[in-house]
Amino acid sequence: MRFAHISLPGSATPQLVTVDHDGAAVVSQLFDGAPVTLNELIEGGDELLDRVRAAASTAPRIPLDGAVYGPAVPQPPVILAVGLNYAAHSSELGLKTDTAPTVFVLWPGSLAGHDGTTSWPRTLSESVDYEAELGVIIGRPAKDVTPESALDHVWGYTVVNDITARDIQFAEAQWSRCKSFDGFTPVGPVVVTADEIPDPQDLRIWTVLDGHTLQDASTGQMVRPVSTLIAHLSASATLLPGTLISTGSPGGAGYSRDPQVFLRDRSTVTVGVEGIGELRTHCRIID
Repeated sequence: MRFAHISLPGSATPQLVTVDHDGAAVVSQLFDGAPVTLNELIEGGDELLDRVRAAASTAPRIPLDGAVYGPAVPQPPVILAVGLNYAAHSSELGLKTDTAPTVFVLWPGSLAGHDGTTSWPRTLSESVDYEAELGVIIGRPAKDVTPESALDHVWGYTVVNDITARDIQFAEAQWSRCKSFDGFTPVGPVVVTADEIPDPQDLRIWTVLDGHTLQDASTGQMVRPVSTLIAHLSASATLLPGTLISTGSPGGAGYSRDPQVFLRDRSTVTVGVEGIGELRTHCRIID
């Protein structure tokens, strides 16, 4: 199944909906006691998901015309990001892929939805870059899990654009701030349940900036697959339901190009992952 958070015309409040080719169905209206948020749905386990699936199959659909998307994962307990998880990206940035994953946290205010506008002051950065990433949402709590069982703890997958101020990234030891400006973590347009993605290491991943394809790779090129990342992260802390993990970006970043390519005022950047969809962001630079 596919889930999104959208605000319908005439309402400013995002609602959890199921999405298919016929439109959307508001989950909270499917039956008495239906979940209102994605976190409630995830915490309800397989039984609740099956009930939502059954009810949604016969529910009336609402057209998505005019809908405003919120972050597909609006309130994760934490956003964990993994850096340098594709050898080509590590090499182009001149950074070493370490023996252990590079892990940092993204701030919740950076979350944004599909087809939204992300803006930042020119005085803060003129070297803002794109990074297409596969997002993983944890379903069942994961603590000390093995790589072999790690995917059993995944509830679903989404698309993340890990927008990055490169000048700040290379000026500071920690990477959280350079990637956590307001709106720098678009997520969506949907979350796809794990049953629809049988192999997260066999997905095409890409970026198109202003009509030009700048990243085009496969998640199979990850240095550490999703299962290994979950096992590594769960060794030190319990991964709670709803946790969002952004799993790293392939080669093709604008910073490494000659000449360099950065997000400009009025740029439109689209990142996509096969089997999930395309996530579009409009850019504005404030003078």
